[in-house]
Amino acid sequence: MSTPEATHRGEAQPRWTERLRGIGPVLGLVLLCIAGTALNSDFATVDNAMNVLTRTAFIGIIAVGMCFVIISGGIDLSVGSMAALIAGSVIMFINWAGPALGSPLLAVMAGAALAVVLGAMFGLAHGLLITKGRIEPFIVTLGTLGIFRAYLTYFADGGALTLDNDLSDLYAPVYYASLLGIPVPVWVFFIVAVVGGVILNRTAYGRYVQAIGSNEQVARYAAVDVDRVKILTYVLLGVCVGIATLLYVPRLGSASPTTGLLWELEAIAAVIVGGTALKGGAGSITGTVIGAILLSVISNILNLTSIISVYLNAAVQGFVIIIVAFLQRGRR
Repeated sequence: MSTPEATHRGEAQPRWTERLRGIGPVLGLVLLCIAGTALNSDFATVDNAMNVLTRTAFIGIIAVGMCFVIISGGIDLSVGSMAALIAGSVIMFINWAGPALGSPLLAVMAGAALAVVLGAMFGLAHGLLITKGRIEPFIVTLGTLGIFRAYLTYFADGGALTLDNDLSDLYAPVYYASLLGIPVPVWVFFIVAVVGGVILNRTAYGRYVQAIGSNEQVARYAAVDVDRVKILTYVLLGVCVGIATLLYVPRLGSASPTTGLLWELEAIAAVIVGGTALKGGAGSITGTVIGAILLSVISNILNLTSIISVYLNAAVQGFVIIIVAFLQRGRR
């Protein structure tokens, strides 16, 4: 027979385990920053910090949406290809709309809105195929991964789609401008993360997402509209991809078949490194943000030092995913 003391110890142990999981990403980020500073003094500069955060913004925004999908028990392998097709579509639209509308500024604004609308539509298509079509998320998004990138390659005729120079100059501040010394993409990343955190932790929808990931059948018995919640979750991810893309387009002013390559790997890695359970049901936006920054810091350290080749960055992220999955193997 178990004693009250033994029961208390049994209940306390999981709580401490969860706390350790929560501080793990933060501790890892701190240790990486210390290591980066020791390896190269240029790491601990304000300019480098802003550079890291700016490059984190694109993947971080997508990772916020991916966090909802993974918590709900789903996955999306197509976000990189989706971003590429959205970028190409926006560039083609702006190039057409500039002369057609007679207002370059209006064309750029309409193109930015188009990015979000396309992202929502692609997410809606995923959600409907998964819920109404009863197809596994892995299969649906694996299929659209190829479809999206193939259409971009077709539109670009195997090359690149480039934004006209005058329109590119007008669009450039979306990526290169700063507000109070902080780049615009970082501000947008911060706003998306805050909104995502509020939705996940302070709304009925956020609770439903977690309930579905924990036990979908129980959620159905509790009168949760599982299909509707799942569809909205993929739409939310699509919107995040659209926002990230509209910020990314002015960076290079072009889109090619390699645009967004391996973004899905980086987004998924950021989510699981941030402590979200791969099996769904538990996770946090704060952890996801820290995970995204942590991965960018690793990449930045590789760029500033010669420990290993920068070409192995994707391999490092792949190893991280496998290691975290191994550590989570007993977690629900």
